[in-house]
Amino acid sequence: MLDISKIKAVSLDLDDTLWPIWPVIERAEEALAAWLRSHAPATAQVFADAPERLRIREHVVASRPDLGHNMSALRLEVIRHALARCGEDLALAPVAFDVFFDARMKVDLYDDALPALEFLAARFPLVALSNGNADVHRVGIGHFFHSSVSAHEFGVGKPDPRIFHAAAQSVGYSAGEVLHIGDDSTLDVQGALTVGMQTVWVNRKREDWPHAGRPHLTVTSLAQVVAALQRV
Repeated sequence: MLDISKIKAVSLDLDDTLWPIWPVIERAEEALAAWLRSHAPATAQVFADAPERLRIREHVVASRPDLGHNMSALRLEVIRHALARCGEDLALAPVAFDVFFDARMKVDLYDDALPALEFLAARFPLVALSNGNADVHRVGIGHFFHSSVSAHEFGVGKPDPRIFHAAAQSVGYSAGEVLHIGDDSTLDVQGALTVGMQTVWVNRKREDWPHAGRPHLTVTSLAQVVAALQRV
């Protein structure tokens, strides 16, 4: 059970908590593919081959372990590697990435996300805590957040305890005074529990809980989080 009296701030996961991520990535991939067909057709053909695209990504991941938590840098390097392999202009890589990234910022919030953000931001300092590369300001919800901590900027991702402590410190509180809300049972809930945060598991798909330690609250929508915190 949540101890509401101890909650001084809230950290929020982004992808698959506030919006579904895979439709966003699919649209961004399509935008990138269309741009490549016009500007780097040989690379476009390589990217159109899903197994080959995966092999290129796996090669980059293996050869550049320093990019493991930086989704933007990893994506850029994959594009650059594919251009080099096809003998096309490497200077196109950052432009191509910008096409992808611009589309990646066009998200469709879950219906319950905006009311929940409005409710939470009126009562707590909010910090975005993500392993992805979404920019809350470019997405259009930055005004709700006091701060943002992401794996690609911080250098490690969830469930590493350090990133949860960094999120708490960014709003001026200890981890035990922060409620973390997220969809991933391991990255979000288990990671936050490790540092003493209270946790909410947003289980939209109604999956079975897979771990021993349990979240303080399990919900299927953010509206239920609002209902649980109405007394704040």
